[in-house]
Amino acid sequence: MVVRIRFGRGRQVLLKNGRNRSVALALGALMTPAAVMASALGLWRLTADMKLTGEFGISTGLFSHWQVWMVFAALLQGGAWALNRYGHDQARY
Repeated sequence: MVVRIRFGRGRQVLLKNGRNRSVALALGALMTPAAVMASALGLWRLTADMKLTGEFGISTGLFSHWQVWMVFAALLQGGAWALNRYGHDQARY
């Protein structure tokens, strides 16, 4: 007579290399609206240069150019994409 004892699988051992995944998800969620705001400012500046809208609030300096706002929006959205990808990488396990 052979008696087999089966144990449950229990909790899986996880490698905790990415401990800041929840922080990455939170920052990624906040960076997308910031990218939308930056692109709105860039479009406002562009349309102000074409005399389609009123005067832009920042008339001198680095942030008075629409290209700066568009690059800033693209960088923010790229960072949000990377953080969300990092945060969701192994969230299922």
